[in-house]
Amino acid sequence: MKIKWGALVTDGRNKIGGHVASKNRAGAYLRTKVTPMNPNTSYQAEVRNRLSTVSSGWRVLSAALMLAWNSAVDLFKNTDIFGDIQKPTGFNLYQRLNNNLIRIGIAPITTPPTPVALPTITTGVVTATAGGALIVTFTADPDVSVTEVEVWASPALSAGKSFVKSELRRIGLMPAIVAHVTTLTTIYNAKFGAVGAVGKKIFVMMKQVSKTTGQAGIPVIYSDVIG
Repeated sequence: MKIKWGALVTDGRNKIGGHVASKNRAGAYLRTKVTPMNPNTSYQAEVRNRLSTVSSGWRVLSAALMLAWNSAVDLFKNTDIFGDIQKPTGFNLYQRLNNNLIRIGIAPITTPPTPVALPTITTGVVTATAGGALIVTFTADPDVSVTEVEVWASPALSAGKSFVKSELRRIGLMPAIVAHVTTLTTIYNAKFGAVGAVGKKIFVMMKQVSKTTGQAGIPVIYSDVIG
């Protein structure tokens, strides 16, 4: 949970009941106290190794380059859920952009980039066939000359499901588009096994990442009831 404190409470720290109050650069927040689990999956190991690699890269930057990244953060400001303007630290920005680049198979950058306008993914339709193909058909193809498209998907879920978040898993980069169609069957099956039973629903999320800056675009989510 994230909180924007009002007139009665201006800040918070430590535990109260089953909750923890704290604060970071994004503002004050309240969360449920939990004992984290660490299943230590191969995916977690991959993420940790990637973050460690990028952090090591930051530590060997020259003072001038670190200053350049710290100065570039104003170019990458965004707004949070309250409409307040937030901006990362230079290290956060370096970590975010290079993490995105490594995920799409591009070497990290050492010089802060100038933001670019990312193209958007327009209308797409997912078609899922029980035990068979999972394809996405585009009205207008994503511009893969300047971006890579990361793909997340869900396992087969109840047909009544209308919202997903934790159910999505990254399955890889979007395969080539042929006649406005990209076939996700191979990368989907590698993660989940064959497409599920008739009447279940599958969700697919796609997000573009700039090949030059590491900026990530706005994700789009499609779904289909398996036929």
